[in-house]
Amino acid sequence: MPDPCYRITGGNRLSGSVEVSGAKNAALPCMAAALLTDEPVLLERVPDIADVASLAEILAALGAGVERDPAAGTVRITAKSVAAGPVADQLAGKLRASVLVAGPLLARYGEARCRPGGDEIGERPLRIHAYGFARLGAEAEAGAEDGNAPQYLAARAARRLQGAPILLDYPTVSGTENIIMAAVLAQGRTEIINAATEPEVADLAALLNAMGARISGAGTQTIIIDGVDRLRGARHRLIPDRIEAGTLAIAAAITAGDVLLRNVVPAHLLALRAKLAEMGVALDSEDPAPGDPGRLRIRAGGPLRKADIQAVPYPGFPTDLQAPMTALLTRAAGESRVQERVFERRLSHAGQLRELGADIARADNGNALKITGPARLRGADVAGADIRAAAALVLAALAAEGTTQVRGVADMERGYDDLPRKLTALGADITRLPPAR
Repeated sequence: MPDPCYRITGGNRLSGSVEVSGAKNAALPCMAAALLTDEPVLLERVPDIADVASLAEILAALGAGVERDPAAGTVRITAKSVAAGPVADQLAGKLRASVLVAGPLLARYGEARCRPGGDEIGERPLRIHAYGFARLGAEAEAGAEDGNAPQYLAARAARRLQGAPILLDYPTVSGTENIIMAAVLAQGRTEIINAATEPEVADLAALLNAMGARISGAGTQTIIIDGVDRLRGARHRLIPDRIEAGTLAIAAAITAGDVLLRNVVPAHLLALRAKLAEMGVALDSEDPAPGDPGRLRIRAGGPLRKADIQAVPYPGFPTDLQAPMTALLTRAAGESRVQERVFERRLSHAGQLRELGADIARADNGNALKITGPARLRGADVAGADIRAAAALVLAALAAEGTTQVRGVADMERGYDDLPRKLTALGADITRLPPAR
């Protein structure tokens, strides 16, 4: 299928203010959580992105009523008569987050099967999901018909799930979320140890508690869930998207700009803020106030200093900002290093950044990047292999001389709510070109 692309003429200094959208990685689990009740769940500040549309399509195919208003940023879901069982492969394959319906379906109906898709950025094993379901009393398996990395998740429970202690081998975000959603209707107490601590996990727990769940410790490595008999409907406003906020902050830094981000929780960006400050970028934050999550001002202009980055689970440097940060490091003086410790195939942007003039070499047997700068970036025709790789190329194009054409942006638009409009409002010269016929 033909792909749209962005045409970007670099060299403009970004300035002004922009509002950050609600979090993609909070919207998807919260949408899935609506399957746990037959009463309406209303979500606010939902980003208008392809992944939200795809999950809405999956929920509707399962039998839920879905009313989505992209202009208002709301999604209303009523799951009165959902058909338990397999999620159609052609729908589930559109996004990785389709796996998040498994926990709610198992908890409420005793059966779930899903074959999720998503970016090819490395192994994201579903065995931890299956292990958690099995600890709750279900028959569960994760695997692939050809014997390679797990490609499907299936679970069935003949009776109500039972709470249990669950020690995770790895603090997987979607695994933690799926187990939480399965456990909220289980009988007794579930304790998840080595849980993911990301803000989006805490946001899901906040919604579930508003629905009548009894969850404590979300946002820490130990989460306690005391099962309840039923959940009710609720209204919930999503947290701001820390990855979009981080991408816009890096855009300000790479263009020597002065940008104020509105609707952002500065505490969710501690690792990024520390690295930007280390590189010489000035940051001023305003903590959340009633009705205002917070603000962050990014001011750059002097020479950027080198820095070393390791992408690790939260609260460390986010893997979803590793590629955008790599683009910024091409402009820093000296030798910087980037280590990706979450997904082993998330360095595809390196070759495309070289096409723009970056001095990047693989290091540590190909598992890290060595970046020497500052590089003089020049426009070229490049393509992103996944959401964040494409974002990195867009940021590099903002700082490049001449015009760059970035392809592969259909993937990027799965995760960013109209990024071209927001960058244009700050002074970028960026045009979205429709797919070639």
